[in-house]
Amino acid sequence: MLQLMNAVSDRGSRYAVSGGAVTDRAGVDAFLRTLKSSKKFAKATHNSWAAVLLNEGPLRNDDGESGAAAAILRMLEREGVTDHIVVVTRWYGGVNLGGDRFRHVTTCTRAYLDALLRGDSS
Repeated sequence: MLQLMNAVSDRGSRYAVSGGAVTDRAGVDAFLRTLKSSKKFAKATHNSWAAVLLNEGPLRNDDGESGAAAAILRMLEREGVTDHIVVVTRWYGGVNLGGDRFRHVTTCTRAYLDALLRGDSS
């Protein structure tokens, strides 16, 4: 698992991004269970995610952050990253961020993809 904590902070909201290799829906579910086994991630406001699986196609879930998973999915598809899940986690800070939240999801996903392509490890 590759994880970037405190990827973005804005008006009290904090973001992290996590990801790893998965090959099917069961792998996605196992990755999410592992991530949420950490109390910190289990209590997050949103764990939005997307994955492009070679055998099953695109999967995504906004987890209440409408449109976030579509932004992650577009970036995965654009980079040609398959059989990999990316999860952007947000801890709400009490101030509505409006459209800035999509910019933050994109920033987190870009930071993750850059680290992945560099070969960084957790």
